[in-house]
Amino acid sequence: MRACTTILSARFATLFLFTALAVSTHAGALLVGDTVPAFSAKDQFGKEFKPVAGLRFLLLGFDMGTSKTANLKLADLGAGWLEKHSAAYVLDIHTMPGVARLFALPKLRKYPHRIVLGDDEKMLAAFPRRPEKITVLVLTPTGKISEIRYWNPAGETLDAVLR
Repeated sequence: MRACTTILSARFATLFLFTALAVSTHAGALLVGDTVPAFSAKDQFGKEFKPVAGLRFLLLGFDMGTSKTANLKLADLGAGWLEKHSAAYVLDIHTMPGVARLFALPKLRKYPHRIVLGDDEKMLAAFPRRPEKITVLVLTPTGKISEIRYWNPAGETLDAVLR
C-alpha cells in the first residue's frame, strides 16, 4: 500500500510539473481578445513608432530569412502600401549584434516601406510566432486582437492574408 502511494505521489508530482511548465511556457503569449500592449520603437530611419487606434494589422517578423523575403514582397507593393491598409511591420532585431546592425540598417533604409525595429526582447516575447512565418495580428479599432494569422511570404500574397 505504501509503495502504491509513493508511486502515485511521484506520478502526480511529475504530472503537476509538466502541466506547470506547459502553462508557464504559454502564459505570456498574446491571444485573441487580448489588447496589444503599448510599446514604442524606432523605424529604420530613427522615427518613433507607437501603435495607434485604427491600426488594423500588425505584422511581426522574427527570423532573418523569412523577414528578408517579407521585405522583398512589401517593397514590391510600394511605399505607402502598409499605411494605406492600416498595417505596420515590426522586425525583431533584438538578437542582432551591433556589428551586423552597421551593415543591416543601411540596407533596411533602402526599402520603400516602413520597418519598425523591435529591439526590446521583453516587448517581443508576448507576441505569438511560428517558424518561417510572419505573424499577422488582426486588430479591432480599440487595439484588441480579433484574429491571429501567419503569412508565408515565400508562398502567399499579403493580400490573401489581409482579407
